[in-house]
Amino acid sequence: MKQTYGKVEKLKSKIIIEKLFTEGKSVSAYPLRLVYLKTNFEDSVSVKTGVSVSKRNFKLAVDRNRIKRLLREAYRLNKNEYLGTISSQYAFMIIYSGKDIPTYDFVDKKVNILFEKFTKSQAEHL
Repeated sequence: MKQTYGKVEKLKSKIIIEKLFTEGKSVSAYPLRLVYLKTNFEDSVSVKTGVSVSKRNFKLAVDRNRIKRLLREAYRLNKNEYLGTISSQYAFMIIYSGKDIPTYDFVDKKVNILFEKFTKSQAEHL
C-alpha cells in the first residue's frame, strides 16, 4: 500500500455512506469515531475512507476544512501500518466530534489509537 490518499480511496458513494451509518459498527477514541462496514467495491482498492467534521461545532468552513486536512493526513501516514495486511474491503468514515481545533500531533495520536481498536475488534471477529 502506498502512502497516498488518491481519488479511488475516497468514499464518495451516497449509497455506501448511507449503508455505513445504518449498518456499520464503530470504535472511538474521543474526539474521533471510526464507523466501518465490510463491503465490496468494484475497484480493487481495499479501503475507502471519508472524513467528517460537525458544522454545529465549527461554524466556519475554514476551521472544518483545517480539521479535515489534519484527519486525512494522519490517516494517509498511518494506514499502511494498520491496514496494509487487511484482506477484505471496508468503507470507513472518520468523524471528529470535539469542540476545539486540534493540533496535528493530537490528531495523529488519536488516529493511531482508533486504528489499534479497529484491528483489535477485527481480530476478535475472526
